[in-house]
Amino acid sequence: MLDRPMMDPRELRNAFGCLPTGVTVVSLNDEAGKPTGVTVGSFTSLSMSPALCLFSLGKNQASARLFKENVPFVVNVLSPELADVAWQFAKPLDDKFEGVAITDTLVAAPRLSDCIAHFACHTHAIHDGGDHIIVVGEIMGFDHEDGDALIFYRGAMHKPAAL
Repeated sequence: MLDRPMMDPRELRNAFGCLPTGVTVVSLNDEAGKPTGVTVGSFTSLSMSPALCLFSLGKNQASARLFKENVPFVVNVLSPELADVAWQFAKPLDDKFEGVAITDTLVAAPRLSDCIAHFACHTHAIHDGGDHIIVVGEIMGFDHEDGDALIFYRGAMHKPAAL
C-alpha cells in the first residue's frame, strides 16, 4: 500500500479551480417521475463511435442515487445568461425547475430551454471515482447553437473572454 501525503482539501480545490470548466445542468426524472437535476462542471466528451460523454457527481449528492443503467438524462450546456439557473440546480431544493422553462427531448428526461447545447443520453456505465461516481452516457441525440458557454473558474461563474 502506498503512503499518501496529507493534502489540505481546500488547497486541492483551489488548485483544481485554476482550470476553467464548462457549466452544465444534468436533468432527469426522479423515481416518482418528477423533473430534477444537478449542476455539473465535470462534463466532457469520451468517444465519437459509439457516441459517449461523461461527468462525475459526488456520491453524497441526492441525484447520484438516480443514475442507474439505461436511465435517461439530458446534459444542458448553459450560457452566461443562465448563471442563476446553475446556482439554482446546485442547491438541494424540492423543486429545482421552479421558474425554469423545459422542452421535450428524444429521451424521457426534461431539457432546459435556452441552452447553447443539449445531449440526450441513456446511462451507459457508472464507475467508482473515490468520493464521486463517474457516469458515462450514450448520446442518443444532440443539438447546439451559437453562443458562449458559462464557465466556472476560481469559485465563480464567468462569461468567457473573446477568443
